[in-house]
Amino acid sequence: MDQAPGNPQGPQDQGHQDARALPTCYRHPDRETGVRCTRCERPICPECMISASVGFQCPECVRAGSDTGHAPSASQPRTLAGGTVTADPRLVTKILIGLNLAVFLVQLSMGDRFTDRFDLIGRAYVPLLGSVEGVAEGQWYRMLTVMFLHGSYIHILFNMLSLWWIGGPLEAALGRARYLALYLVSGLAGSALTYLVAAPNQPSLGASGAIFGLFGATAVLMRRLNYDMRPVIALLVINLIFTFGWSNIAWQAHIGGLVGGVVVGYAMVHAPRERRTLIQYGVCAVVLAAVVVATLVRTAQLT
Repeated sequence: MDQAPGNPQGPQDQGHQDARALPTCYRHPDRETGVRCTRCERPICPECMISASVGFQCPECVRAGSDTGHAPSASQPRTLAGGTVTADPRLVTKILIGLNLAVFLVQLSMGDRFTDRFDLIGRAYVPLLGSVEGVAEGQWYRMLTVMFLHGSYIHILFNMLSLWWIGGPLEAALGRARYLALYLVSGLAGSALTYLVAAPNQPSLGASGAIFGLFGATAVLMRRLNYDMRPVIALLVINLIFTFGWSNIAWQAHIGGLVGGVVVGYAMVHAPRERRTLIQYGVCAVVLAAVVVATLVRTAQLT
């Protein structure tokens, strides 16, 4: 479960108000931002940021400078992390939600036998399948398929609402490929810690590990943009309280996903521009290598 016109002022009062609030994006007045275009100095939000040789520029300045000798790539809209700006910045999030809902419908129609075949379990005899099952039996696919299974209507409702609220803006800021890599790597990190620490006969399921990874990356992004951190921290604390205070929740998946999301998210938004892609996907590969090592260690313990 994851989780949920004024009076005129004098110059001094106005100064106090400005000191408390961040400026808003000139193209999206409802979005506060601490970043400005390096050419015109107007405030711009992550969706409007386009990487330049120094800092970020707004779309208008990029278009205006496209005939001034800049490289063609400099005029291509880019996200904060270097991804391509697209017409639908939430497409991957919508696809992920659709996949989760589709798999949940299959679970409802086929019953526990389907769920037992694809949930995350270390090594145990499964009565419905009549055999010993688990990751230790070579069923590594369970570490991925578990991310699309859910145990109840409430479970999938909370996870999909969190995915929409957190994932949509994050996808717009990172770009589709980087966002999808973050989601999958975080989910696998959560699966790896669950497999490593949890009892081998304790099944688990849910997209929580991947979603906690999005929480972690969102916190890193907001810090990078000098946004007010209190809302995301409060939401994260509430989710952690549920994680450790509610029974039948795999805290290992939440913590593993959170750590993976923070590590990958930091690489996504802080990598230097000249080696950005190499560092971003290199860090993803390092986290995946840690997942493989943890899986091999636990498998050796159980077999």
